[in-house]
Amino acid sequence: MALGPDSVVLTGRVAVVTGGGAGIGRGIARGLAAFGASVAIWERDADTCAAVAAEVGGLGITTDVRQADQVDAALARTIDELGPVRILVNNAGGVFALPFLEGTEKGWNALHRANLTHVMLCTQRVARTMVASGEPGSIISVTSIEGTRGAPGYAAYAAAKAGVINFTKTAAVELAPQGIRVNALAPDFTMTEGLAALAPPGRAERFGFVVPMGRVGDVDEMAGAAVFLASDLSSYVTGQTIHVDGGSHAAGGWYHDPDSGEYILGPNA
Repeated sequence: MALGPDSVVLTGRVAVVTGGGAGIGRGIARGLAAFGASVAIWERDADTCAAVAAEVGGLGITTDVRQADQVDAALARTIDELGPVRILVNNAGGVFALPFLEGTEKGWNALHRANLTHVMLCTQRVARTMVASGEPGSIISVTSIEGTRGAPGYAAYAAAKAGVINFTKTAAVELAPQGIRVNALAPDFTMTEGLAALAPPGRAERFGFVVPMGRVGDVDEMAGAAVFLASDLSSYVTGQTIHVDGGSHAAGGWYHDPDSGEYILGPNA
């Protein structure tokens, strides 16, 4: 195909963004809408769901994507009001510390339902409708850099995010014959409402020391990668995890010394 500006246009395509009421999900929803997609927000928080849907001129459906019946209902309504879904962004998720030795089965299961189970559930339901319609589609899951490295105190979360990466590869292979591409985005430090709330004044700037590009990412930068994967620009890309992290994954633990600015690995005694 000839490459041109139209290759990135999403006009006429229906996109679903789970957990789209804030943070990265909100940024991705805005990005998809900016390039012409009709966007449905599936979000547990009714207020933020409605607010972002209004912001992007889309459809807001209060949905707990961990619940199969709610996913089925949200999908049916989305198709009824907007049309067949061509783009799915599995962004919903959550995290809390769960040290391995003190962790419980309940905590483990909660983190896997929040970060992995719903990815399977939403991907399966949406992919079935794509196959039935005979239309190609793009499925994008937001994982994390923690899915590719050890994360002390967060074993269950890291395992779930690693599961998203492998699920992405497997689903991509299974769905490729149907023209459905499946990819993932792995952020590290990205400035969201949650990160801002956790970071004391001045702390966010210090996060940049562990990022080769020297700063935290913006949700719009995640949105740019999502638009690429949703559009025809990436028509031959599937089964991949793109690290949108300013180089953190590539650095493998090397970071900028706060005083000298030089790269170091480990404590600078």
